[in-house]
This record gives sequence, C-alpha cells and structure tokens, in this order.
Amino acid sequence: MTKADIVDIITESTGISKAETEAVVNGFLDTVIASLKEGKNIELRGFGSFKVVKRAQRVARNPKTNEEVIVPEQYVPVLKVSKEFKREVSGNMRVPG
Repeated sequence: MTKADIVDIITESTGISKAETEAVVNGFLDTVIASLKEGKNIELRGFGSFKVVKRAQRVARNPKTNEEVIVPEQYVPVLKVSKEFKREVSGNMRVPG
C-alpha cells in the first residue's frame, strides 16, 4: 500500500476532499520526521511509539568480495508497535493469494 492508497481510503471513508486528506497525511508525516530529528519520541496509544536509537559502529562484510567494511555509528528511527496493534494484526491476518 502506498501513501496515495492511504489518502484514497481516508478520502472515501471521511468525505473530506482528496487535497485536504493529502495535506493532513503529509502534515502528519512531516511532523513525525521533524519531531524525531529534534530527538523527541512520539507515542500514539493503541498504535505504537516512534523513537530514534543510536546504533554502535560495527564491522560488516561485503558478500561479493568478502572484504570487511566498518559501518559507522548512526542514529536510526524505530517503531515499536503496541500490544493492541500486534493483537489486532495477528488475530485478523488475511493471507493473500
């Protein structure tokens, strides 16, 4: 599913115009990114929490050449989903096909 698909679904279910819905979705995503860049955590009850974690420097291996490569420490965004989210998805999973 793409962002455009999400906008379409929300537009159909709410009756809000597509342009307004797209602005809200983009605003939400921009707010999440900006907050994480500032070091703020985001908690959406029933959905999960976004935060930034620091990954330590590590040694990786190039699978093609088998050469060792140093991956520097970096900050990465993570989403930890809530128990309700997990329960809802695992209890109602529909396998495509």
